[in-house]
Amino acid sequence: MANIQYYDVILKPVVTEKSMNAQANKEYTFLVHTDANKSMIKEAVEKMFPGTKVERVNTMNIDGKLKRRGRTVGKTAATKKAIVKLTADSKDIELFSSL
Repeated sequence: MANIQYYDVILKPVVTEKSMNAQANKEYTFLVHTDANKSMIKEAVEKMFPGTKVERVNTMNIDGKLKRRGRTVGKTAATKKAIVKLTADSKDIELFSSL
């Protein structure tokens, strides 16, 4: 396993209609490093966004899609997505408040 620091865990937020509707329940969706586990994701969110407390983390691995270019077949990169639920007394993540 690679030596992953907390600032390497969260790659970018996922901005979709479904993820924006989940913010009403204090659930935020991020693309994360493929080798990161739930405890690493929880630690990264709490360190990167001060005042937040994570209640739970759900993760899902997404396989790469098959793509063709002529007769050459390849695959896109596999990704990992994490849905982070904050506690009721936690601060909101300001990254999403402007959207």
